[in-house]
Order: sequence, then structure tokens, then C-alpha cells
Amino acid sequence: MGIYNYGLGTDPHPITKHAGQTILGHEFSGTIVEVGAKVGKFKTGDHICVEPLIYCGTCPACTHGFFNQCHSVGFIGINRHGGFAQYVAVDENMLHKLPDNVTFEEGALVEPTAVSFYSVRESKLKAGDFVVIYGAGPIGLLTLLCVKAAGAAKIVLVDFSEERCITPQELGASLVVKGDAEDLVQQILAFTNGGADVVFDCAGVQSTVSNALYTTKMGAQIMLLATFKKPIEIDSNMVMFKALQLTSTLAYLHVFPTVIELIAAGRLDVSTVITSKIELNDIVDKGFETLINDIKQAKVLVKP
Repeated sequence: MGIYNYGLGTDPHPITKHAGQTILGHEFSGTIVEVGAKVGKFKTGDHICVEPLIYCGTCPACTHGFFNQCHSVGFIGINRHGGFAQYVAVDENMLHKLPDNVTFEEGALVEPTAVSFYSVRESKLKAGDFVVIYGAGPIGLLTLLCVKAAGAAKIVLVDFSEERCITPQELGASLVVKGDAEDLVQQILAFTNGGADVVFDCAGVQSTVSNALYTTKMGAQIMLLATFKKPIEIDSNMVMFKALQLTSTLAYLHVFPTVIELIAAGRLDVSTVITSKIELNDIVDKGFETLINDIKQAKVLVKP
């Protein structure tokens, strides 16, 4: 959606050298119709999803095993033509085979689920902990599913949209709070007996991070998943006095197989965040424009 709204830069990507018009789509699944001569792990007819990260393999981040932090990180569907095309050529190491009981629709949701799952896995969340999630968009809802699967005892979800606040209750949130409620902090502190153990910010705005500082208990952790359109201010004294851990994750790292296994086992019912299914020819009116104008929409799936 960010690319649809704001466009892409004009400079060629340092790894792919791609620039200009781009076929979007970085969350996708499909069937292999042809393999290269050196491909050994996959065959024609395999059902797969794609891990779309592009990385150089030689920068300090890559050589230390953090290819998701590559200095030139990119994505298929952003820095190379992506999943809205009829055919897409990808490297073998980007492919993950889908079990027979995982649908293409679920396979298309592995990528965004991996974003949430990676953040939850990297957090200090323990079974029985209290969690607050800011933002009820797709990543917020998928984070809700992940923290629920991880054993969180109470899950509070905060969003400014009243329409969006309906879905989290259906997915198992213990409490849903409007983001502009005057007593937001008081509601959360009372419900969690003094604050959350872990907060996940999936909104990426000043108010959510500020409120996160107030709705944590001593020694809690704040995980930033969202990207921010502009720099924000943080009360560093409160971080220090409450001994908070303020950290973040970017994309994902070595979690696609586990996410697929959890979906196959029924531990993560990612289909519950799908709010609409459309044909590729309708992607502008029923896809991008609907997501902009209908805030009840979470994940719109496109069939090429």
C-alpha cells in the first residue's frame, strides 16, 4: 500500500539494478511451472510460497548471518517484478514448499505472518504474560494470533478505528481499546494489573509509542514492528526509570518453515484475517482503493 500511495524511488536497486515501473506483489504463493538446470530441491508442480528478501550476502550484516538487515536489502515485488505477474522467476533459496493441507491463500499469508512471528519469537514473551498490541491492521492481527499461540494470558489490542476494533475481538483479544479513548492508559493498567509485560507496536506513530511507555510494567519490553513515516520523540527518562527494553525487528530471519508448520498444524489460523478476495483485474478499485477507503479491510487476497 505504501508503494501504491507514494511510489518508488527512481534510482536502480544496488543488487537487482531494477528501476522504473514494477509489477508489485511480495506476499504470494503458487505452483512451479519450470525449474532451472541447477535446481535440486524443487520440481514442476510443487506448491510453494516465496520468501521475497533480496540481499547481497557480502555486507557485514549478511556475513554475520543477519541477511534481513542487509545494507542493500530489497524485496521481490518492490525491487524486482513480483507476484502480481502471471509468472515470476525467483532464486531457489527463496522457495518454501507448502504441505498438502496448506492452501494457496494461506501460503500467500506466510510472508506477513513471518513478520509478526519473528518479532514474537525475538521478544521476551513467556506463557502467561500480559501483552498490548498497538494497531489492528494485518500485521497487528497476525501478531495477535502469534502471541495467542505463544501462550499470552491477556491480550489488549488498541486501534483508533472503531470498525477495526471488531475483528480483534473475534480473533481472541481479551480487551479492545479505542486509540483515542481518554482513559486508554487507565483501562490498560487496570486490566493488566499494572501494565503489559510486552508491547508490540504495529502502528508506527508517535502516540502509540508514547502510550506504550505508560502501559508497561517495570522491566517490560517494547517491540517495534512498524516502520515510521517520520522520526518520533521518546521519553528516554521513562525508559530508564522503568528499566524498559526498547527494541525492534525488521522483516524475518529463518522463520518461514516454522510458520508454515504452525499453519499446517492449525496453530495459526491465518485465514481469519482475510477480509476480501478479488481478481487481478479488480486490483485497483477493489484492492488498493478499497484498502484506502474501507478501514474494516485487513488482508485482501488477489488471484492472478
